[in-house]
Amino acid sequence: MNNSKGGIYRKFIKRPLDFILSLIAIIVLSPIFIVVAIFVRTKLGSPVLFKQKRPGLSEEIFMMYKFRTMTDETDENGNFLPDSVRLTKFGRLLRSTSLDELPELFNILKGDMSIIGPRPLAVQYLPYYTEQERIRHAVRPGLSGLAQINGRNTASWEQRFSYDIKYVTNITFIGDIKIIFGTTLKAIKRADIGERGVDSQPDFDKYRKKKLGGTSK
Repeated sequence: MNNSKGGIYRKFIKRPLDFILSLIAIIVLSPIFIVVAIFVRTKLGSPVLFKQKRPGLSEEIFMMYKFRTMTDETDENGNFLPDSVRLTKFGRLLRSTSLDELPELFNILKGDMSIIGPRPLAVQYLPYYTEQERIRHAVRPGLSGLAQINGRNTASWEQRFSYDIKYVTNITFIGDIKIIFGTTLKAIKRADIGERGVDSQPDFDKYRKKKLGGTSK
């Protein structure tokens, strides 16, 4: 796997800064954590947190945390209903405002993630990355990234990977600051909002089939 370019910031400053800022954010935002957790428990049930394995730095698997946004509704056979059905109005609000992402601050504190970097995708996508796309795993995945301020959830898979690769090969302090401000503005404006996490696998399959000229598994 190719590595991103070096630099004092990436090698020596980025991780300590992630730790400090995530710790401060957790302390400052603790009242919001509590309020959101209470609403999630009341409206969506238990558990409050959604946990899912994601690939991180060097494709090492870690457990990512989010506030849950869907119910546990099932059909007559006990199978979960489609995501689009289980995603409630409240769940959509959490996603559109990115409040469901707040628990990822603990992933950043632990070192699983970074504040800025390529978003961690589902583990099942790993076998289908091209060698160039795998460069996105040369750094820690981020709470937000270059792709998130350039289309967010409405960008195509090809565009997302292109932005991820561009970020990894040119990591700078100023660049990260710009992404943080851009992410904040989009969250406030609730811009470029798509159905994040809903029916994403079929979309990825279509992209992979087109990219590789074959049928994805």
